[in-house]
Amino acid sequence: MMCDEYSYDRWADELPPESCQYVAIALLHMMPAMSTGTRVLDVGCGNGYIVGWLLRHGCKVVGIDLSESGVQVARKNYPQGRFEVLAADQQVLKKLNERPFDYVVSTEVIEHLYAPRPFMQGCFSALKPGGRLICSTPYNGYFKTLAIALTGHFDAHFNPLWDGGHVKFWTRKTLTRLFVETGLINLEFRGAGRSPYLWKSMLMAGERPADAAL
Repeated sequence: MMCDEYSYDRWADELPPESCQYVAIALLHMMPAMSTGTRVLDVGCGNGYIVGWLLRHGCKVVGIDLSESGVQVARKNYPQGRFEVLAADQQVLKKLNERPFDYVVSTEVIEHLYAPRPFMQGCFSALKPGGRLICSTPYNGYFKTLAIALTGHFDAHFNPLWDGGHVKFWTRKTLTRLFVETGLINLEFRGAGRSPYLWKSMLMAGERPADAAL
């Protein structure tokens, strides 16, 4: 995987990643303004499962990913959506020939990035003023990390032999800092999967200021 790519080209079918089982439920709670016709950009859409889930809720969705195999699977299984092999950068709207989106979502992607700041700026640039960015990533915190170490699961959790695996391990504090640096406001946090402070994943949401220049 190249240092700035956020998809590992491994998609062979439409089966959802295990994380989708709990991330999608939390995502729904963080999209209060979602209604028929809500426009969503899914950044790092993989095989399109989350796009399909959003389509079933009446959204109009565009999915982008650097995985050609993922985009091929997504196009086959979710023809109502639009899918492109494309990176999230500050020219993403121009490249897509789309107007700014109500929501930009990115699930379980940012932990694979060596350079998350340009990625976040690309996501920010795709939002309309007042639009919302929602990002999920595996949760890391003191109690969870301690539990992992005490139960002998450290190597499994931080496995360096996982091709295409995680290169960043985010906490609530570091993810909040990234959102603030990006210029997002009105931040919201939610844990997903398992008990509090042992969450499998966390979601952070933030809004593009209404007076932010396009």
